Amino acid sequence: MANEETKQQSDLQEKLVAVNRVSKVVKGGRIFSFTALTVVGDGNGRVGFGYGKAREVPAAIQKAMEKARRNMTQVELNGSTLHHPVKGVHSGSNVYMQPAAEGTGLIAGGAMRAVLEVAGVHHILSKCYGSTNPINVVRATINALAAVKSPSQIAAKRGLRVDDILG
Repeated sequence: MANEETKQQSDLQEKLVAVNRVSKVVKGGRIFSFTALTVVGDGNGRVGFGYGKAREVPAAIQKAMEKARRNMTQVELNGSTLHHPVKGVHSGSNVYMQPAAEGTGLIAGGAMRAVLEVAGVHHILSKCYGSTNPINVVRATINALAAVKSPSQIAAKRGLRVDDILG
């Protein structure tokens, strides 16, 4: 069982989205520490993000990667794109994503691009509105991806056949 889990973890793609230096002001001066935002995915619909904080950059990145591996969710993909257009919101960040034809490529910026790459999305059109804070954009993107439903899921929910849903 442990071997299977290690093998599964080695197949994961890891991306560092942002590193930030933060400070705590105390009587004797400032204490600096670092925060790291990372995303992890298997390139096949599983994606997670983590946020770590430590006095040194490598330690912050390591903490963030561990949290990302523990915080993974499954995303319904249609090959290398989405099934339908979707919106995601978190705090002040709004993201919009829509499926694109083969050959379009990954049209996304910054933090959203990192999430989509590790999730295994290769053809998509996307736009981020409002706040571009990396943490909020990553959360909004994952919220949007979690809202994607396959035609079979929608058909089951409505009590119809897949052919009726697709028209």
